[in-house]
Amino acid sequence: MKIKPLSDRVLVRPTAAEEVTISGIIIPDTAKEKPLKGEILAVGNGNKDEEMVVKAGDVVLYGKYAGTEIEVEGEKLLIMRQSDILAVCE
Repeated sequence: MKIKPLSDRVLVRPTAAEEVTISGIIIPDTAKEKPLKGEILAVGNGNKDEEMVVKAGDVVLYGKYAGTEIEVEGEKLLIMRQSDILAVCE
């Protein structure tokens, strides 16, 4: 399925959370921190008040509770507004 965000929204694939071990204890997935970095897969056209400054392929940092999580073909993705993006990584 192909998803095209509308208006000033972007589709982001979060980077995988790093597995943390402490003295041989593996932290379960439910206790891992939500990743705050991801790759933009698709962008909307923007709106009259805000032009899109990010593009597909950009790696971005976003807020901890930004976006709405969706599942597409077994993959968890986020749809968020461009204004929820904090920075573009270069």
